[in-house]
Amino acid sequence: MAAKKAEQALVDQWRDILALHARTQCELDRALGGHGLCASDFEVLDVLAEGTPADGSPAWRVQEIADRVHLSQSALSRLIARLEKDGLVDRALCAEDRRGVRVALTDQGRALHGEVRPVQRAVLTRMLADG
Repeated sequence: MAAKKAEQALVDQWRDILALHARTQCELDRALGGHGLCASDFEVLDVLAEGTPADGSPAWRVQEIADRVHLSQSALSRLIARLEKDGLVDRALCAEDRRGVRVALTDQGRALHGEVRPVQRAVLTRMLADG
């Protein structure tokens, strides 16, 4: 009986995490939509703006971004293509590996990230504090 209750508590906790994620994702999409972004768009801009690739390069390999934003390679490629079309990122072939692609923020992308970052952080603060 105790094992069954413990298992159910674990399942309930997992479902609570999934529900919080879904609610937060919806709130982010709603808040960022007025800026022409969805939550995944912002996550990519955030990685590009806030971090440095492991090799110290000024641009990230697509695979490095995929590892951080939890999107499939194909979904991320489509998202990056859209961000590039909107003038927010630049893509270029990797000099060291012609099969790879590197992505960097443009000045316009950096400016939009700076404008929208407080909006995203406010949503996270509110949603994660409320649980």
